[in-house]
Amino acid sequence: MYNKILMPVVLSEPNSWERALPVALNLCKTYDASLHVLTVMPDFSMPMVGSFFPKDFSSKAHALLKDELKKFVKENIPDEVQVQRIVADGSPWETIVTIAKEIDADLIVMAAHNKRKFADYVLGPNSAHVVKHSNISVMVVR
Repeated sequence: MYNKILMPVVLSEPNSWERALPVALNLCKTYDASLHVLTVMPDFSMPMVGSFFPKDFSSKAHALLKDELKKFVKENIPDEVQVQRIVADGSPWETIVTIAKEIDADLIVMAAHNKRKFADYVLGPNSAHVVKHSNISVMVVR
């Protein structure tokens, strides 16, 4: 039923993966699917925003995120699960939808984890946008 499962994570926020990861792993094992773990770095390239950061900030941040994602995968994903690590730039929800299309994912598994206001408590804004704009199934795990 599923061949490629995309799971976005915010490495600094365990809420973004603690509940979703066991579900994604179970689905990968059940359907012999590959897991594609995505973390999104906000886009700092806008002139007004980018001017506050050193010129090499983006490349250094990417390298750090790649290392952190590699460590995350090593510590949390069993060897028998085929995994791909992806670090991308941009708006989180737009990037999730774009990467899902690029890798031809069958399913997105993600957590609803932002609880800053009532609407976020019901369904995190990134999760809500992904559900609304994705043309594949999205499983939001609470």
